[in-house]
Amino acid sequence: MEKGADHVNPRQGGAMGLVSQPMNPESYTTMAQVRAGVDEIDRQIVALLADRFAHMRAAARIKPERAHVRDEERKALVIANARAEAEKLGAPGDAIAMLWDQLVEASIAYEMEEFDRLKG
Repeated sequence: MEKGADHVNPRQGGAMGLVSQPMNPESYTTMAQVRAGVDEIDRQIVALLADRFAHMRAAARIKPERAHVRDEERKALVIANARAEAEKLGAPGDAIAMLWDQLVEASIAYEMEEFDRLKG
């Protein structure tokens, strides 16, 4: 790692740490920049996942029966949509589909826990 470059932010930050300008990894010249960019993306992903799981809590509250939590048709559609969006953006569709399968399964498990907590 480059000496003294542990925490280089490759982008200008906006309000509350959110970045207003897109990153351009092609302009990076150091691994510190790459790592800072990845760390920023990870923070944003975690924030989005927290929002996604809040939606799972809402679903658990709204669904009338626990059997409605798992919906294989919806799962397949969500994964297909993620794959298509990834491919449209030039990202590896298979890798995104694999991640989304795990994300949806984790979401279902969380929603079931919340359903049981709220209605059990």
